[in-house]
Amino acid sequence: MEIIKPRTLSGFMELLPGKQAQFERMLTILRSTYASYGFAALDTPVIEDARILLAKGGGETEKQIYRFQKGDSDLALRFDLTVPLAKYVALHANELAFPFRRYQISKVYRGERAQRGRFREFYQADIDIIGDGKLDILNEAEIPAIIYKVFRGFGLNRFQIRVNNRKILNGFYAMLDLSEKSGDIMRTVDKLDKIGADKVRTILCDDCGLTAEQADEILKFISIRGSNAQVIAALESYTGRNELFDLGVEELKAVTANLSAFGVPEENFAVDLTIARGLDYYTGTVYETTLLDHPEIGSVCSGGRYDNLAGYYIEKQLPGVGISIGLTRLFYVLDEQGLLNPQLPTAPADALVLPMTENAGPAIALAEGLRQKGLRVQLYGEQKKFKQKMAYADKLGVPFAVLLGEDEIAENVCSVKNMRTGEQQKLTADDAAAYILAALAAEGGPIILEK
Repeated sequence: MEIIKPRTLSGFMELLPGKQAQFERMLTILRSTYASYGFAALDTPVIEDARILLAKGGGETEKQIYRFQKGDSDLALRFDLTVPLAKYVALHANELAFPFRRYQISKVYRGERAQRGRFREFYQADIDIIGDGKLDILNEAEIPAIIYKVFRGFGLNRFQIRVNNRKILNGFYAMLDLSEKSGDIMRTVDKLDKIGADKVRTILCDDCGLTAEQADEILKFISIRGSNAQVIAALESYTGRNELFDLGVEELKAVTANLSAFGVPEENFAVDLTIARGLDYYTGTVYETTLLDHPEIGSVCSGGRYDNLAGYYIEKQLPGVGISIGLTRLFYVLDEQGLLNPQLPTAPADALVLPMTENAGPAIALAEGLRQKGLRVQLYGEQKKFKQKMAYADKLGVPFAVLLGEDEIAENVCSVKNMRTGEQQKLTADDAAAYILAALAAEGGPIILEK
């Protein structure tokens, strides 16, 4: 039989057990945080009817989608979680309670060129709040609080949630008689951090057809800086000239006014007029989150308000607001930067029970008893020498080995060895469970260590 050399396809992340345990911890933090704000878990099929997925697509999306035929069916792998959400809400609109709050953490697929930190298969962690006809601005203020809680849960302090409002931008471009070019302008301005003001000005003039005066006015506007109160005060000097602009300023004021009530410190939140988000369906508040000490990573969480989620599938108006975290990419760059906490336990079990007698019955009962106390316990069933058993425990990284031999059985105890300190003591099963649980409770810490 020919031996096929195993390999992982380019653009697909495959982790060893220790790294996978760290990734799973991030998933746990996300799920618990999202659930604490009343979001329901949702899962949608990986494979959809291609017409459903491409209703909003075309262009680059159609080039990147994994599409295939099965019999007479035209199928495709989902490329994000928003389009499947739109289909889901349209399909179940009469059965859902609105506003509908859902979170989904699932894999998506894009057939783009694989490169450092960019994947063809990757996890997205999304939350969305969908309204039935209307959706109050308070929901747009709550989103930054959820972003803040997630990243603080990861162990990060130095991050910034940057916020803007598309109504402000659209209204401002209308003042300059540039409404027809607003989409191209916003996509260009969105590249400011990557290419700089000079190149943005050149593209605005050469590719978007703006005059030098118009380009300078735009660059002057988006360069407004200061505290949130100072930026809003500067924006108010433009009010009274465009109704849409004025509405955007009022919405931005409402979002910032509620931040302290939601517990978001101002050092983690900034009004930034350069934030536009490249997608045209955003209509109100938009968000981007960056790590202050690692700007090269770019946005690690983005999203915003949209006014018609499911317009391609249902006539009902379904406005919403949501965010998405590219979790696989975030994990990759955090690991690459050495920011993942190496002290966190990553073993698949808290304790490894090692039978030291031919009769495994007492060891099985001990393992079951420890599990009933809330411990993760692995029972080692291989007939190997003691040294090999301990080598396995050490390689597994399990924090405690629990030995059960003839002497322990006779004394109705077990020998508990701390694999990190080498300390070993005889304890009853109940005392052993309490000892291990107390030691584990003293460990832990954040998944991410800031440097």
